[in-house]
Amino acid sequence: METSQNDIPFYQTTTAKIIMVGLLALFLLIPLSYVQSLITERADRKKEVVQEVTKTWGSDVHIYGPTLRIPYHVYSQTTTLNPATKKEEISQTKSVAYAYFFPEKVDFKTQIKKDNSLKRGLYNVVVFSTDIQAKGTFSTPNFKKLQIDEANVLWNQATILVKTTNLKSSKSNLQLKVNQSDLNFESKENSDKYFDDLESDIFDLSESKTVSFQFQMKYNGSNSVKFVPVGKNTTVSIDSDWQNPSFEGNFSASTTSKSIDENGFHADWSISQVNRPFAQEHAEFLPQLNDYLFGVKLIETVDQYQQNERASKYGFLMIGLTFLIFFLIQTTSKISIHIFQYGMIGLALVLFYTLLISITEHSSFSIAYGIATVAVIGMLFFYTLSILKSKKFSMFIALALAALYAFIYVIIQLENYALLVGSIGLFVILGIVMYFSRKIDWNTKEI
Repeated sequence: METSQNDIPFYQTTTAKIIMVGLLALFLLIPLSYVQSLITERADRKKEVVQEVTKTWGSDVHIYGPTLRIPYHVYSQTTTLNPATKKEEISQTKSVAYAYFFPEKVDFKTQIKKDNSLKRGLYNVVVFSTDIQAKGTFSTPNFKKLQIDEANVLWNQATILVKTTNLKSSKSNLQLKVNQSDLNFESKENSDKYFDDLESDIFDLSESKTVSFQFQMKYNGSNSVKFVPVGKNTTVSIDSDWQNPSFEGNFSASTTSKSIDENGFHADWSISQVNRPFAQEHAEFLPQLNDYLFGVKLIETVDQYQQNERASKYGFLMIGLTFLIFFLIQTTSKISIHIFQYGMIGLALVLFYTLLISITEHSSFSIAYGIATVAVIGMLFFYTLSILKSKKFSMFIALALAALYAFIYVIIQLENYALLVGSIGLFVILGIVMYFSRKIDWNTKEI
């Protein structure tokens, strides 16, 4: 005989069961949050390892230059009062200042090759080696724009200056060809906290005021390769075997020649003087131009910890939908499932994420996801078989969980369409639940 909902204790009613299952689902957010904290901790540890390795191997490779530096005499007058004659005396002092000129044309050709050989513990640190070849010309320096008298210019003491980061990881001999002469670069003390200075040997511009130059720089580096567009015409060409570049800076690469495929990428930039808001000539000091750096950042689109973090964010959804499936089976089949059994099922679903992150650190995310999915579904299949005593229901639950895990895996792999696919998928799931629960009489059905 069917018992009325009013004739049974409240704790045995459908409403009470729903409340208890809901509270249990909320309680399982606590271990799920610990799992997410574990993922964050492991990701932070990887960042620390990457920083340690790149500190010794090499960091960002940024180039500011080359710049022609020419000294000139500056005269200043000082007026003093002679105590003996009580008359003012004027004395003249001479000092040296510097004028800086950017090139008429500079062309950078860059090869970037990734290096997967570095490993620290569990972590493979992806770094690269780069070969930068530069050539170009300086036109006759225009001192009139700087209001400097050419009679005071020390033409025979010109040098070429290149500002660069990551100098400690340079692997080239730092030689420079100026016109027909071979010169050397030397590192200099510099107050600039961002760039290091390389200055060439002194050369003479007394006879020929124009300069052609070329040099090569090789670095071990990581993260990015960027340039400041110092030339009236600056061209940059970058080739690499890296599949995931991010082009950054105030200047975009040419859309006609840019290409990205599974073998790497190629990109070209062409920037003229009218594209950037700074002059070709500067007196006394060089301006800070860090904001005008452009080039490429070599990125990992989604690393293993980002994928694990994204997967864990769907943990509550997995728990809620799995509990809903069990609750509907319990409601429609009159099979009693104890709240403790719901707890065991929920903990198995949480354990999926600890399995996932631990296996991922020794394998790929896809393999780890497959192993963790099979392990958890297998455990729940045999557990539900023992408590439901029905192979049909156990197979249904296993297939439903497999579909949910597959759905979440697809969302994790997507980038641009993750929100769209996720929204459509949840809409379809809600429709399925509404369809199968449409005939349940919630008012009189006893569980």
